[in-house]
Amino acid sequence: MFEQSSTMRLNYLLERGLDVEMLRRRVIANNIANVDVPHFKRSEVNFESELRRVIEYNNSLDSRYPGRITDPRHIPFYVERDIRSVNPRVHLDYNTTMRNDGNNVDIEKEIVDASKNQMRYNAFVASLSHNFRMLKIALRQV
Repeated sequence: MFEQSSTMRLNYLLERGLDVEMLRRRVIANNIANVDVPHFKRSEVNFESELRRVIEYNNSLDSRYPGRITDPRHIPFYVERDIRSVNPRVHLDYNTTMRNDGNNVDIEKEIVDASKNQMRYNAFVASLSHNFRMLKIALRQV
């Protein structure tokens, strides 16, 4: 019961956000480290768009008509996905080229992405710390 509460779901999302930001930090560091390597293609992490898609899909399930499955070989119309099934994906950017040697790492963009990443990480830590403080206060009241 307590694990399905909105506070615990929010804590789970914040923890996943921290994990994704750590992965994103490693990818950005890898991009920066390989800025002078010929034919190196930059990578980026995709997580938020897939998570948003799953959340919007689960919120709209109430208004959909459930299909009737009479045989186990039937394909269901809608498959409910849990937010815990969403994983970050690292994508290579093959479409762009910044220099003549085929490298597409823009150091200025990577530095800006690194600073945005650090700000998001700090915000997630502050929010998670706040949630744990509120949980601690609530448990003292009981």
